[in-house]
Amino acid sequence: MSSICPCGSVNTYQDCCQPFHAGIKKPETAEALMRSRFTAYVLDMTDYIQASWDASTRPQEDKLNFGGEKIDWQRLEVLDTKKGGSTDTKGIVEFKAYYNKDGEAQQLHEVSRFVKTNGRWFYLDGVVKSVGKIIPQLKEGKNAPCPCGSGKKLKRCCGAK
Repeated sequence: MSSICPCGSVNTYQDCCQPFHAGIKKPETAEALMRSRFTAYVLDMTDYIQASWDASTRPQEDKLNFGGEKIDWQRLEVLDTKKGGSTDTKGIVEFKAYYNKDGEAQQLHEVSRFVKTNGRWFYLDGVVKSVGKIIPQLKEGKNAPCPCGSGKKLKRCCGAK
């Protein structure tokens, strides 16, 4: 994979999240961990998702598959961060994750908490602010960019019937 990293950075996957996934480097910030976890969801890397989840709140692995539903993660938008820097031990990252489910554009808006233990960041838990379908603006038309953030036109993505 030599394309732009799914986490939304301007770097390639090899220069961004892959070193975290391969265990070569550790994310230095809560946001970097959030981005690497999103990319792990995109790439269906459940081992990384489990390993980066704090042991006190980590679910069983079978709970990671969203009830067996096929989720096609599209893009991540980090809205805000509080603390979570390289010298902090706690951090908060607010984000929106865009995805397709059953052919419909949807989004998850969450405020996530992270903790640093023994020099390593872990996802602790999150509060879901909203989740659901993205309703495209009809006035934009089928040639408008798809609201899911895929970069495709609406008619070639979520608007395709």
